[in-house]
Amino acid sequence: MNAGTGAGTDEVGPAEAGPEVGDATPEAAAASEVRPEDAPKAEAGGGAKTGAEPEPVPDSDPEAHSDDAPHGAPQAEASRAPGVKAAPEGAPDAETAHGPAAKADPQGAPEAGPDTSPDADPTPEGTPEGTPDTPAKPPRFARLTRWQAQHPRRARVLSRTITVLAAILVVCTLVMPATIVGIGPAKFFRLPGEAIVGAAILLALPRKPRVVLAAASGVALAALTVLNWLDMGFKQYLGRTFNLVLDWSLLGDAQSYLEDSLGRAATLAATAGLIVLVLLLFAASAYAVVRLSNVLARHSATATRGTLIAGVVWITCSSFGVQVAGVPLAADSAAVTLQSQTERVSNTLKDEAEFQKVAKVDAFGATPPGQLVPDLRGKDMIFTFIESYGRSAIEDPIMAPGVDKTLAVRTAALKKAGYHAKSGWLTSATYGGSSWLGHSTSLSGLWVSNQQRYRTVMASDHLSLTKVFKKSGAWDTVGVMPGVQKAWPEQSFFGLDKVYNAFELGYKGPKFSWSTMPDQYTLEQFQQRVHGKKHDKPMMSEVILTSSHQPWGPIPKMVGWDELGDGSIFKGIEAAGNKPADVIADTTKSRQEYGKSIQYSVTALTEWLERYGSKDTVLVFLGDHQPIARVSGNHASRDVPISIVAKDPKVLDKIGDWGWTDGLRPAHDAPVWKMNLFRDRFLTAYGSTPHPKKG
Repeated sequence: MNAGTGAGTDEVGPAEAGPEVGDATPEAAAASEVRPEDAPKAEAGGGAKTGAEPEPVPDSDPEAHSDDAPHGAPQAEASRAPGVKAAPEGAPDAETAHGPAAKADPQGAPEAGPDTSPDADPTPEGTPEGTPDTPAKPPRFARLTRWQAQHPRRARVLSRTITVLAAILVVCTLVMPATIVGIGPAKFFRLPGEAIVGAAILLALPRKPRVVLAAASGVALAALTVLNWLDMGFKQYLGRTFNLVLDWSLLGDAQSYLEDSLGRAATLAATAGLIVLVLLLFAASAYAVVRLSNVLARHSATATRGTLIAGVVWITCSSFGVQVAGVPLAADSAAVTLQSQTERVSNTLKDEAEFQKVAKVDAFGATPPGQLVPDLRGKDMIFTFIESYGRSAIEDPIMAPGVDKTLAVRTAALKKAGYHAKSGWLTSATYGGSSWLGHSTSLSGLWVSNQQRYRTVMASDHLSLTKVFKKSGAWDTVGVMPGVQKAWPEQSFFGLDKVYNAFELGYKGPKFSWSTMPDQYTLEQFQQRVHGKKHDKPMMSEVILTSSHQPWGPIPKMVGWDELGDGSIFKGIEAAGNKPADVIADTTKSRQEYGKSIQYSVTALTEWLERYGSKDTVLVFLGDHQPIARVSGNHASRDVPISIVAKDPKVLDKIGDWGWTDGLRPAHDAPVWKMNLFRDRFLTAYGSTPHPKKG
């Protein structure tokens, strides 16, 4: 048999020489009894051997020949034992005389039976008449086995390389940090305590439980790694960790954002690649842990000593705080991540019950309509959110020079037109994204910091600031929402009689990445459809501006207000702008373009007010959150600027004791309030009488 081959692939060699046997006569074949001393010896292949080459089969038995048999192999029918010639007609049945069921003779001749030697070819010498030959299947991994036999040195090197890679994968996933900030080689050259504990447990188990536990541990390790990646992404973009209970719905929003920014084909490719990567991670982690457990089991004595030594080293380094390049050598990152995720889930579930109680209490929930904002009666109120307008835009050294200059120029222009402004800071409930959390926090007076709270508030009858004007009966209410591209049931909570979404503003121009239309066009449509029309009552409007939404490429430019038309004028501007992928890939460019987008949005809004505002127009505008950490910085605050602008001096006099800064740019040391405090302070400043509602 050739090395590295198995059943069905062995070569059949020529028959070995044996004792010579004479021609058998029919009588001898039928009646003679084999004596022990004359019994043929069994060769390793299984058939009885003769002392000399078997004599040719008589021509009277043509079926005994086979042209397909290897040269020198004995020819026999399936019904005969090898090495015994056929009996003529009338002889006893061959299977009875020589088959597997035949018993040994009384003198101790061995019983005939199937060959069970290791090198035996399991393929029968023949097949029953009419049955086609079925070739035996090659053994599993036959090619690999042959390659290993032919290249033993390479096989050893490959095996050891795979083992080393498995160890690297396991260690790297165990010590992986949960944030991109400060990530470096030193953080991966640490001793994971989880690996030491795992090795000790696996060494103590029998084979089957060990393999099962190793595979399960690999899958768990891969799942923990995916959660780590999500934590990294959420900290980088939203300034917080991933919430295992609440944040899965945001993955769909992220995919939509990528489609708007990079295109559908690139997004599908990236999504497919990510799915494949995650599946490979699960498979590779499970295989790696199983492989390492097998290595431990094969070298149990050495592995046990190594595990004990590693445990002592880990405890010593942990106790004395040993560090390498400023990073602790003893690591327990996986355990810490698992603990934090568990606590996060527990706290989220508890938070829901507690927040429901808080949401039921409303200081102005039972205030009669006539006692709501009496000092603003007759004013056209406009509450405007500027996407990602944060403190960094005003104070960061890269973005601030351009933004501050724009704020100064626009403050002077408004003052020349008879307007005055006061500005301060609010600390947003969100960061880097999830704008609706900032909108609902500032308007509801509740700290809406996650999706679960948002759903709770939207389902409640808590009085939003915009709904106050509807409840008073003295205003008609409307929303202009170019970012809304699907059903928006929140309209009821915000008390809006009518909402213009992205498809109801008549825009025929190009999208600017995620933003469906430029802010200047949105404001012109607001003027034509809402503010510029005659009404029986003043209007309270909520307007969302989106041109400063990431990825800040391309950015619109201001055009003549009379040239806006249906927005087609922006086709050339969009085509000549930066590509989103170019901006996303460059941090410095992202900061520069973000600053330009804020300048554009502030200019469009204040030019609209300068052009279309009246003595009764009151504008309140603010940011919903800071931009992502890559732009605002890893340690940026959550503060956003807020400004109130009006021609009537009485409007600003009402907030004179707030300590806000004159103009559109709040001073660095201007008062900072939590965003949820704004509603009650605004309502109180303009004459609303508190009438608490509980339960």
